[in-house]
Amino acid sequence: RAMWIVVLFDLPTDTKQAKRQYTYFRKALLEDGFAMMQYSVYYRHCASKENAEVHLQRTRTTVPPDGEVRLMHLTDKQFSRMEVFSGKRRVRAEETPAQLEMF
Repeated sequence: RAMWIVVLFDLPTDTKQAKRQYTYFRKALLEDGFAMMQYSVYYRHCASKENAEVHLQRTRTTVPPDGEVRLMHLTDKQFSRMEVFSGKRRVRAEETPAQLEMF
């Protein structure tokens, strides 16, 4: 069963060390195939629940020591129910990728 992972985070950037940790975390998400949905909100499609768990575990290992990170995993059906607005205008949500991942 295909899954979506959504990562929401609020990380401090008030010191050089905190900025480095923020940058490392964000870069790790991008390198693991996540895309930015909004500032501090990233998402990734996974082909199966098992594949989602691999990416969730990778994300858990890169969580910085300060700030807050939330990991959500949603089914395709749950993700497709998301409503997205740009101002007052409703826009299309992200769609399931047409291409399957190959391992």
